[in-house]
Amino acid sequence: MTKLFMCVAGLLFTIVLGVPPLYSAESGSAQKFILTSSAFQAGADIPRKYTCDGEDVSPPLRWENPPAGTKAFAMIADDPDAPGGTWVHWVIYDLPAETKELTEGVPKTAAEAKQGINDFRKVGYGGPCPPPGLAHRYFFKLYALDAATHLKSRATKQLLLDALKAHVHGQADRIGPARR
Repeated sequence: MTKLFMCVAGLLFTIVLGVPPLYSAESGSAQKFILTSSAFQAGADIPRKYTCDGEDVSPPLRWENPPAGTKAFAMIADDPDAPGGTWVHWVIYDLPAETKELTEGVPKTAAEAKQGINDFRKVGYGGPCPPPGLAHRYFFKLYALDAATHLKSRATKQLLLDALKAHVHGQADRIGPARR
């Protein structure tokens, strides 16, 4: 009954979200695709170093258990709490399947991936820079893809999202607030 339940739950997960769950038939348990950072825990404040008030360098990010068949990764970091609508802080894509982390301070011209234009109108990472007051939430969304996007460098978030359609087969997130 447990295996039947897992199969039905997996089918529903795939139908509703369009993303198949990670399931190991050998262990009988799901292996979660996760994104972590040694700089901040999930839900904990993003340290000043990674914001516009600090060194404004990208935080270290690491992931585990990507779905089988992953050929590339893409990441979008954005702030849905920005006053004018979602603000894009980082667009990075066509990371090779062997990649398991992004080190702190990824250069704007990282050789292992292509980087897009953020809403600061710059290539690469632009850290949290919320207005004074309440904290904003910053979402780092990592996508496991069954194919590279083959976009040129300097793509926008929307161009990347369009290229990802039908190629995402896993997603992992890390969310952290930042305040001034």
